[in-house]
Amino acid sequence: MATKLDKIKIPLVEVREVGFVKDVRRGIAKVAGMPSCVYGQLVQFSHGTKGMVIGFNPNDVLVIILGDENSISVGDSITSLSELMTTPVGEKFLGRIVNSLGEPIDNKGEIQPNDFFPIFIEAPGVMEREPVERPLITGTKIIDLAIPIGKGQRELIIGDRQTGKSSLGIDAIINQKDNGVLCIYCWIGGPQAALKKILHALQDRDALKYTIVVSTTADTSAAEQYLAPYTAAAFGEYFMHNGKDVLVIFDDLTKHAWIYRQMSLLLERSPGREAYPGDIFYLHSQLLERAGQLKKDNGGGSMTFLPIVETLQGDITGYIQTNIISITDGQIYINASLFREGFKPAIDMGLSVSRIGSRVQYPGIKDVSKGLRLEYAQYREMLRLTKLRTRLSKEAMEKMWRGEILQELLTQPHNQPISAEEEMVLFYAFKRKALEQLAPAELKKFKESFFSYLIQEQPNLVKAISEKKELTSEIAAELDKVFIDFFKMVAEEMKKANRPANAL
Repeated sequence: MATKLDKIKIPLVEVREVGFVKDVRRGIAKVAGMPSCVYGQLVQFSHGTKGMVIGFNPNDVLVIILGDENSISVGDSITSLSELMTTPVGEKFLGRIVNSLGEPIDNKGEIQPNDFFPIFIEAPGVMEREPVERPLITGTKIIDLAIPIGKGQRELIIGDRQTGKSSLGIDAIINQKDNGVLCIYCWIGGPQAALKKILHALQDRDALKYTIVVSTTADTSAAEQYLAPYTAAAFGEYFMHNGKDVLVIFDDLTKHAWIYRQMSLLLERSPGREAYPGDIFYLHSQLLERAGQLKKDNGGGSMTFLPIVETLQGDITGYIQTNIISITDGQIYINASLFREGFKPAIDMGLSVSRIGSRVQYPGIKDVSKGLRLEYAQYREMLRLTKLRTRLSKEAMEKMWRGEILQELLTQPHNQPISAEEEMVLFYAFKRKALEQLAPAELKKFKESFFSYLIQEQPNLVKAISEKKELTSEIAAELDKVFIDFFKMVAEEMKKANRPANAL
C-alpha cells in the first residue's frame, strides 16, 4: 500500500568541505578548513584546477596541484570531492599518448574510457597470485638465454646514462608484436626530444598499436611526474584483471625519486639519507609489488615490470639503487666499459641475475643456454690475461676463438629483437660446435642470414620448432643437414667473390 512518503522525492544531497588556500609554493598548496579529508582525495580549487591531498601537519592540509599553479592565489576557496584519485582506463587507450591524469596529449581527440581505476591501490595478496612460470621473450639474446624473465616478474634494468637501458625496454615492447602482450611505456621527467625518438622507433616497428605511452616530460609539474608510474600501473591492472598479459616499462625511477625528494622537502618533511624522506623505500615498494601473475579466479592475467634506474659511474650501491634491487626479482646490469668496447647490448652477465631462473624458459632455450654464462665469463677472464702475454697455446687459442664466436652471437643491434625460435637455432649451432671452422665474415653471414634461409628452405621445420618450443632429436638432425647446405652455399659465394673460405 502506497503512502505519502513514497510520493515524496527526496533530493540527493552531497556534503562537501570548503576550505581556503593559505599558501602556494612550487606546485604545493597549504589549505585550512578541511578537517575530514583523507590521503589521496581529490580537491578542486575555485578556478577549476584540481589537486590531490598528499599530507597533513597539525594546522594545514597539504595539496599537490594537478595543473597550472599560476591560476591559484592565497585566499582562494577549495572544495573536497567525494572521490579518490582515479584514472580512466580501457582498450581505446592503446596506441595513444596520455598524461598522468589519463588525458590524451597526442592531439588525436578524446578517448572514451571503459572504466575508472584507482591510481593508489593495495597490491594483490599472496593468496590471489600464482607462481611465475610463463616466459616473457624480450628478443634480446643475452636476457632470454642467461637472465630469463617470466610473466609477472619485476626485473630491474640498471646502468649509467647513455648506455642503452631504454633500448632494452623498447626492444622488449617491439618483440611483443603478435604475442598477445599489451605494453605500457611510462616516461618520467625526461626530455621531449628523447621521447620523440622512442615514439618514432615504436611507430616504425608497428608497436604503438598495442602500447599505451604515459608521458610526463621534464617541463610538466612535479605532481604529474610523481603520479605517472602509478597511473601506468593502474592501466596495467585494468588489463591484468581482465585476463590479459601486460608489460610495463618505467623510464626511469631515479627521476621519480628525485621528484619525490623535491616534493617532500617542500612539504617540510624531515630529510634522511641523501636528503630523501624516510618513506622513499615504501614509495617504490608499493608500486612494484603490484606486478604479478593472478589466479584464474581473480582474472588470470599478469603484469610484468621492467623498471629502469640510473647509476653514477657504475655505482650500484647508491641509496635508490640498492632499495630497488632489494624490491625486484633480479637485475640486468649494463656495464659502461663493455659499452665503450662496442659490445652491445652491454649487459654484464657477472652482475646480472634473474631470481626466477630457468624455470620460465622454453625447453629448447634452456638446453642451448646451459653453460653459456660460465663459458663467457671464462672468455672474458682469458681476454684479460692475454693482455699480459703474447704467446698462447693451441688449446688457449681455440678457446679464445670459441669465446669470440659467442660474443659475436650475443652482440645485437638495438631495435632488432629476434624470436625465440631464432635464438634456439643460432645457439644450437654454437653448442653443436658447428661454427668454429668459419671465418669471421662467414660467421657474420651465418648470424644475419641463416634463420631467413631456414624459413625459406624448411618452413615446416621452423613451424615444428615454434610449436614444440624444443629441439627434439628429429629436429636437431634436420638442422644439421640445413647447416651443411648453408655452409656450402656460403663457401661458393665466397669463391665467386674471390675471397678464400676456410675448409668447412
